[in-house]
Amino acid sequence: MPSTDAPSSLSGSALGSGSGSGFASASVPRHLARGGVGFGALIGAFALLPVFGPAALLLAPVGLVALRGCPMCWAIGLAETVSRGRLRRECTDGRCELRTAGSGPGPK
Repeated sequence: MPSTDAPSSLSGSALGSGSGSGFASASVPRHLARGGVGFGALIGAFALLPVFGPAALLLAPVGLVALRGCPMCWAIGLAETVSRGRLRRECTDGRCELRTAGSGPGPK
């Protein structure tokens, strides 16, 4: 039977908690490098197919591992990596708000 406590999906979101996400990288350059390797390997797998035959398809799993599953996963990770440290979720009295890291509770 599910618990009646607060939903766990709110506590571990990548939009403000320090727990991290499965898609984000340590830095933007590192994430872009992973994208270059991943997309390069996927493109190479199909572009080199006429030259090397089915053996060229061995590059496809390398590309998928570098992208951590799929091109959309990489794009989500890029957004998370760029926004890391800029967005913070604040929950008080059962009401959660998404704020920028520098904004305070009142007007500046």
